Amino acid sequence: MTDHLGRTLRLFLLVSLAGLAAGCAALHRPAWPPAVATLPQRSDIATVPFFAQAEYQCGPAAMAMALGRSGLHVTPAELTEKVYTASLRGSLQPALVAAARRLGRVAYVISTPDALFREMAAGYPVIVLQNLGFAWVPVWHYAVAIGYDIPAGEIVLHSGLEEGLRTDWGVFAATWARAEDWGLLVLRPDEMPATAQEATYVEAVAGVERAGSREAAAAGYENALSRWPDNLTALMGLGNSRYALGDMAAAEAAFRRATAAHPGAGAAWNNLADTLLRLGRKAEALEAANRAITLGGPEAGIYRQTLEEIRAAPSP
Repeated sequence: MTDHLGRTLRLFLLVSLAGLAAGCAALHRPAWPPAVATLPQRSDIATVPFFAQAEYQCGPAAMAMALGRSGLHVTPAELTEKVYTASLRGSLQPALVAAARRLGRVAYVISTPDALFREMAAGYPVIVLQNLGFAWVPVWHYAVAIGYDIPAGEIVLHSGLEEGLRTDWGVFAATWARAEDWGLLVLRPDEMPATAQEATYVEAVAGVERAGSREAAAAGYENALSRWPDNLTALMGLGNSRYALGDMAAAEAAFRRATAAHPGAGAAWNNLADTLLRLGRKAEALEAANRAITLGGPEAGIYRQTLEEIRAAPSP
């Protein structure tokens, strides 16, 4: 990513790290995460393209590799302006997340070795942030974890100029831990992380919606609802996405599902009322709007505005 240290100090760090890495490998290898006991002994995600990382360009290169696996073929150069901050000589994690979302991909953050291995075993590469320096003199670097070999004690990375770099697990674990075990999945909206948590995944899809990728967001919400059919955020997000795309029939269906699963959710009744108005069904819209007002809550003012708009609309 960036180090701001100058070539002399970088050389010193690399030499020091070489000795540190050798010492870690020789003296101690951290235990494999518990997930390893239930996973295949080896994993190799062959569908991840490789882009050599130019100096300070590991962020765009790592994102291009993850996007390529997901079916979007872009080059690091095409991503530079989206994720690279010249003043920092590197890419910040939020910039990577935002770029994935704008391109219609679900950016799902993981933060444990257990999750890392489960995702790789499921066929999902993980962008990993490493600190190749020290806590007090960090040297940030993005790589893409594409596999592992338990008998050999290695994790496999696309990193720097190295394609399929086999790295001692202990050395990698130390550098990853110094970056707080930050990892990023870049998934198609129809893909579900192996370690998906309901609230975290739905929020990741909501990020896609906020980025303006409506079709991708709708597909992501549908994916979420296939596992958690009553999730209110996903039902509302699906309805809002379909509404924004002009598909009022699909929006109505989503909001009706929301009111059925969560009859006390005023927002669901309000949005259903607005959608029914757009469909020219004023009487039904009035009924739904009145239901929202009866429920009240912090958004009661918005519900009243919806009711007034429906009342003012011409009858069919």
